[in-house]
Amino acid sequence: MADAAGEHEIKEHTMTKADLVEEVTRVTELPRKESEAVVETIFESIIAALQSDDKIEIRGFGSFRTRQRRGRTGRNPKTGAKVEVPPKKIPFFKPSKELKDYVNHPHPDGSGAQD
Repeated sequence: MADAAGEHEIKEHTMTKADLVEEVTRVTELPRKESEAVVETIFESIIAALQSDDKIEIRGFGSFRTRQRRGRTGRNPKTGAKVEVPPKKIPFFKPSKELKDYVNHPHPDGSGAQD
């Protein structure tokens, strides 16, 4: 379907944790329960490392780490009252050059692999 500018609408798909489990099941032929454990273990390991202020580096994919966000004065959107927002750590992901290349130049078979 075209919009007013004549461009085609692009259908977006959101990959979920369940989709990742299905992909692990398909590729490894592991039982679904074991595939769920693999995906959960990866996420739990990343979270635990970030909680410990460790950096996670996955070559060819990217790195995860935390960044410190300064405290600031915010506003309550309902009342407009000033609210002090304390400093906090936020997770940060930096994609690798390879991942950026895969996203911008996907392989025809959908794998993202470069020749």
